[in-house]
Amino acid sequence: MDLLDTLVDLFTQNGYTAVFIALMICGAGLPLPEDITLVAGGVIAGLGYANVHVMCAMTLFGVLLGDSAIFLLGHYYGARMLTWRPIARVLTPARYLAVQEKFHRYGNRVLFAARFLPGMRTTIYVTAGTTHRISFPRFLLIDTMAALISVPVWVYLGYFGASNHAWLVMWIRRGQGSLWAAAGLLAALLILLWWRRSHRARVRGQG
Repeated sequence: MDLLDTLVDLFTQNGYTAVFIALMICGAGLPLPEDITLVAGGVIAGLGYANVHVMCAMTLFGVLLGDSAIFLLGHYYGARMLTWRPIARVLTPARYLAVQEKFHRYGNRVLFAARFLPGMRTTIYVTAGTTHRISFPRFLLIDTMAALISVPVWVYLGYFGASNHAWLVMWIRRGQGSLWAAAGLLAALLILLWWRRSHRARVRGQG
């Protein structure tokens, strides 16, 4: 993986600071995969350039800080953000309405699942703040619970696979594949729940 190798080289030269800045970029929704960034942080720890436990704690803090910034931007700037070009490209009106509806129905579960869904995280967190349906303490609690699962998995994967590139790449791809499979399963479940609710509403209307 060229990106992984590039990040490992960058982090090796600049240490924790570079990892932290990269996670801020991930949190802003820019095209830098968070999972690869976390793995690269673990790799430099495995190569002896950092302490893996400190790396895990620092990356957890960086992830939560980035997520919180996105949520608070949505909370305080609200609908005005939808006109900002970088946000408008990701959060189209149709996608905003769809995610808002999910919050109305599923709330906590959507937030928790978002941490494991690459490509959807920023959209969901911005919308969570914009809708004002979820308080910041509640958001932070849910996000922390999810991050305590996802962050250590990727960091320690990089740590244990630092000296075996082929093994590491295999497990990264398996992990990413599992996340996309989980995203598809979640989407199918949400569609099923929506269909059942709509069907029951039609039955009650006919009765």
